[in-house]
Parts: sequence; C-alpha cells; structure tokens
Amino acid sequence: MRAAQGKGYGPIDDMISVETKVPTPSFDDVPKNKRKNFLIIRTEAVAMACGDVRILTGRTKEFQGPPAFPYIPGGDVAGVVVQVPSEAKDSSPFAVGDRVASRFVEGPRGALGEYAMISEAVCEKIPAGMSSEDAAALAGACPATLLGERVKKGERVLVLGAGGGVGSHVCQIMRANGASYIAGASMTPNRLLQAPLSYDEAIDYTKEDPFSYGKFQEKPFDVVLDLAGGAWPKLLEASQRREKPIIKPAALGGRFLTVTFDTAIYDMHSISDVLKLVLLVPLWRAAKSRFWARSSLPKYTFAMSLPGDREVMTKTMKYAEDGKLKAVTDPSGPFPFSTEGVRDAFRVQESRHGKGKVIVQVN
Repeated sequence: MRAAQGKGYGPIDDMISVETKVPTPSFDDVPKNKRKNFLIIRTEAVAMACGDVRILTGRTKEFQGPPAFPYIPGGDVAGVVVQVPSEAKDSSPFAVGDRVASRFVEGPRGALGEYAMISEAVCEKIPAGMSSEDAAALAGACPATLLGERVKKGERVLVLGAGGGVGSHVCQIMRANGASYIAGASMTPNRLLQAPLSYDEAIDYTKEDPFSYGKFQEKPFDVVLDLAGGAWPKLLEASQRREKPIIKPAALGGRFLTVTFDTAIYDMHSISDVLKLVLLVPLWRAAKSRFWARSSLPKYTFAMSLPGDREVMTKTMKYAEDGKLKAVTDPSGPFPFSTEGVRDAFRVQESRHGKGKVIVQVN
C-alpha cells in the first residue's frame, strides 16, 4: 500500500515521505490472543497531533519513539472497516463496511496509510452525514469532551490556546454544559468570536497580557484552561507582583486545568525526567494550591490522560450528532496524501498555530 514513512529523527523534509509498497497491516502481526481487540480499516482521513511532530525531534524517543524505523505516523483516523478478526466476529460491535473513527492509544502512529489497524476499544461509528475529515478531527479533539465536561453550569472560563485543535472544540462542549461566559486568548481573536467557536470575548495575547488584563481582573474567572503551556508560572508571577488575580482562589472554587507542561518542547530521556514532568511537579502544584496557598491560588489539576475505552469517543460523536459540536479543521487543509502534502500538514502542526485540527485526506 501507499503510506507515509517516518525514516528517523530529524527535520520534516528529511524524514517524512509517502512511499509505495509499504506492507499492509495484517492480523498476523498481532498475537492471536489479542487480535479480537483490533480492526483493519481503509483509511479516509487522518488528524495530526502534537505527538506526531514531537516524535521526529527525538527529544522523547525513549518513551514516545516508534519501536523501529521506518514507521507510519498519524494516529487519529477515520475510515471504513474492511476486516474484523475471526476471533471477534461474534462479539464485536463493528462489522465490515462500518464507517468508524478512532483515536490513538500507545502513540500517534500507524494511521497515515491506505489501510490502518486500529484499536476497537477506542473507536466509534461515524454519525450519518458526517464527513471522514470531520470525524477524524473529532477523534483528535476527544480531550475537549473530557475538559469541557469539567466545567459547571454558570461558570466563567478563560481558555489559553483557544484557537487550536482542542480549543476550537472545548468551547462548544463547555457551552453545551452551561458555561455562562467563555473568553479566549489567541493570535487570531476575531476568529474565536465566529461560529461555531462563538467565544464571548477574545484577546490577542501578543498585544494583551491575559494575566494583567483589566476586564478579566474586574470579574475573576472560575476556571482557567491552559492548552498552550506555561500559564501556571505566569499566574504565580502575577500573584507575586500582587496584581489583582484573573481567577478565583481555590477557597472560592477557582480551578486551573492544563493538558500540557510549561513548555511545548521538552526533553524526556529518563525515568527521572518522566517522574519530574508527569508526577512530581503536578503533585507539588496540586498540593500547594489545595492546602497552604488555597486562599491565593486556584486549584491546580494536570488533566492530560485519556481513558482506555470508547466512552469519550461515544460522547464526542453524540455531541456532534445532537448538533452541539461541530468539527473545526484548519482552513489550509485538508492536505493531499502526497509527500509534499503530508510534509505541509506536519509544518502546520509544528507551527502550533493551526486553526482547528490539521487533516490529511487519504482516500
């Protein structure tokens, strides 16, 4: 089959290409006792993720790198089921011919080919009338559902990194769950005010500091959602300068949610790196904000993980089916399934300024 190939760690133009005669995925490659957990689909669209670009840097290769090179990048995918393993034909909720969308589990790899093997546990049928491009985008935007459902009815929310793949969808989920006021910070604030995002207010963070913005200080938020990274240190700096806070403290119900580390580009080469980034720093911040600093800081939560079942996919597709969620894809795409097209998609993702999910159209 034709498939994108990641040849090693390095620049996009050197490492990414679309090749022919790449082996088609086969259930023979999976241990027999695990085959019932997978499906093979004819790929129609793939949504890019931050991890696709991060893998190429090699800065997290010990933990997020592929088992071997070359590998097929991409993980969030939509397509048509072409094979169900014989071990699961009587128990699988999916059948040959079903249109499905799936998110990645172990890492963003295996999707950017004419055929892909996906995990049955994290996929769902695509609602009638939805394009495969939109379905792949929603598969990649699943974190928006989990984050949006953390917001309570009547709460005021500020989203940092509001125009990206998750930010373009989380605002819709929060609105559906009753958020009373949603503000966003982005380089393109006018876009945030337009449907389907429909933020109540938007600022250009390159011109206005969200943490010192007078209007935000006048009526502090209940929740700050950081999708860009680095907001917590800035919140601490503003507190140390004794500026009027833009978010309520934990004692008054204020909450700070993030799905990223302080920097978008980071190194993870050892167990100590993992412990520090994923465990120690988040635990310290969570404890401090909940106990001895609860009168001055919001409750900190590092909400990065996704469950290993299809519940979040089912919820996401249901929001879309009910008209409460519309897929948002970057207007520069969908990108064609060619070497230059896939490289262009990687470049947009690498820029961290995509306007919605970045899509490659495969079939």
